[in-house]
Amino acid sequence: MAKHAITLNVNGQAMDVAVDSRELLIHTLRDRLRLTGAHIGCETSHCGACTVDIDGASVKSCTMLAVQCQGADIRTVEGLATADGLHAVQEAFTQEHGLQCGFCTPGMLMRAYRFLQENPDPTDDEIRHGMAGNLCRCTGYQNIINAVRVAGEKLRQGEAEPAE
Repeated sequence: MAKHAITLNVNGQAMDVAVDSRELLIHTLRDRLRLTGAHIGCETSHCGACTVDIDGASVKSCTMLAVQCQGADIRTVEGLATADGLHAVQEAFTQEHGLQCGFCTPGMLMRAYRFLQENPDPTDDEIRHGMAGNLCRCTGYQNIINAVRVAGEKLRQGEAEPAE
């Protein structure tokens, strides 16, 4: 299979990587770049465990070829926290117990991160709709909804600004 040399801007750092033409982004992130935060769940785009942020949009990385991301700005869950501490979304998920087993958590965090930029002051129904593409088999969702609401409040109060 042909290899393609591509450059990805991942979490603010340019990364050169050789990928197969049919290689999915999730495999490039996990296997080649060793960024294992995004999880492989269903590989059919249904669960959202592999959600990352690409050029300002939530993307399920199991649905995108790595070669399609040439030059793209990609943020993974590893890129949410800064040297100053956790991102408001991460703090809120911890505070509100928005995780249980943790398998879906990276995708939930990344979707919540983008969703709160799309809708900084959502209602609970808007959060449910905005997070609907990410599945959790453990929590029953209410604590996730609470966490997204609290994260939105933190961001609106300027406690932690989203890193773009």
